[in-house]
Amino acid sequence: MLRSVLSSAARSPSWRRLAENTAVVRPVVNRFVAGAGVEDAIRVCRELAGDRLVSLDHLGEDTLEREQATRTVDAYRTVLRRLGDEGLAARAEVSVKLSALGRALPVDGEKIALENTRLICEAAAAVGTMVTVDMEDHTATDSTLSVVRALRADFPDTGTVLQAYLRRTEADCADFAGPGSRIRLCKGAYDEPGSVAFRRKSEVDASYVRCLRVLMQGKGYPMVATHDSRLIDLAGELAGRTGADFEYQMLYGIRPAVQEQLAAQGRKMRVYVPYGTEWYPYFVRRLAERPANVAFFLRALMNRRGGTR
Repeated sequence: MLRSVLSSAARSPSWRRLAENTAVVRPVVNRFVAGAGVEDAIRVCRELAGDRLVSLDHLGEDTLEREQATRTVDAYRTVLRRLGDEGLAARAEVSVKLSALGRALPVDGEKIALENTRLICEAAAAVGTMVTVDMEDHTATDSTLSVVRALRADFPDTGTVLQAYLRRTEADCADFAGPGSRIRLCKGAYDEPGSVAFRRKSEVDASYVRCLRVLMQGKGYPMVATHDSRLIDLAGELAGRTGADFEYQMLYGIRPAVQEQLAAQGRKMRVYVPYGTEWYPYFVRRLAERPANVAFFLRALMNRRGGTR
């Protein structure tokens, strides 16, 4: 129920206007979004890079204009150049959404998105880093995996994301966990029908465990995206048994103390750092993922309100 309400809110222009125009919201959002511009992203990247890795996401999606998709490519090229200039490329990759790169365009959308992502991969390779292609809702899964397969022909370190709440994902993990693959496994943040996705938390957790076992036993590089302490511990145990090289991933602003603890233990810990002006859909989906996120946001909001009285 909560996920459905928040998923609707993520696409609501009126709710978006309310959030963007409510002064008390923005300081709370800043705990989860690095800022509006490239220099904000670089600043946060520099702060984290001492003990953690980073994946930068220039926020934006559902692009319906080719010019906007081109501007998104330019934004990624700019941030990649800055990573190279600052000596941060070895510590930071970028994450991209195909919907922000033209996939939803009415004519040749997938082809345009592939071409645009290829340009970003070229820019990443030029400074010595990588690209991970984010997953979106279930209707885009086949298209995303098709694009990733095409990119891997020239950029074999291109990563992708698989979502454990989809019923198909265990099979996708087996299919994609080949040599050189980089797979980010997350639970999933979109409101999906029961015909394609597990709806109960216990089912999603069980699917995550099954998928994690497949990835840890495969020949690729698992990227374990979770804030769940049980799954964090399980990933470490499985890697100890299989000898798999892997990394943890968490969102910027969520459980930073745990991030620091894992890094201090010598674990690879990558922080997903979003930046840009199109923060609203991303932010609402983070609330929809877990009730704990809503509680965390409300506490932060009330603390902020209390501090301004």
